[in-house]
Amino acid sequence: MELLNEPFPWHVSGFLISLIMLLLILMGKSFGVSSNLRTICAALGAGKTCDFFCFNWKTTRWNLFVIFGALIGGFIAANYMSGLNPPDINPDVIAELNTLGFESAGNNYLPLELFDNLYSIKAICILLIGGILIGFGARYAGGCTSGHAISGLSNLQLPSLIAVLGFFIGGLLMIHLIFPFIF
Repeated sequence: MELLNEPFPWHVSGFLISLIMLLLILMGKSFGVSSNLRTICAALGAGKTCDFFCFNWKTTRWNLFVIFGALIGGFIAANYMSGLNPPDINPDVIAELNTLGFESAGNNYLPLELFDNLYSIKAICILLIGGILIGFGARYAGGCTSGHAISGLSNLQLPSLIAVLGFFIGGLLMIHLIFPFIF
């Protein structure tokens, strides 16, 4: 049990992810998280009103187990396998977050200041705009970060490489230019 309570080394995690991706490739499957929304909508009958959801969703239902497994695994890890101490993060990151007003950074899993004004107009606008951009971006890019970075790159797909580069550039722009402006 002690082995499971500690983070896996990067080389073990990387090997396990590679093994899963190899098995999926050999089985002719393609992994992705955002495509599950289309599968769920099709299973619930959305194909009657929109052609986008009109496909044989049963061929992709195996991928729903990934989502359910991630939810169940996350619940088990958070409630039964995590310690009381938050993970150690770089002191420079803590100092930078402190300058932005996040005094609880490094003391909690999430800075408490993120939830202080959760129902303010500003927070609701940030969440709404962020959700729309993420949803639109995942659909426009033909998948989400996990689908492109893990599955697409392992299949040597050029569109996935372009999407992953875009994700990294967007993340750098967000954290260095937009995040300080918002907070």
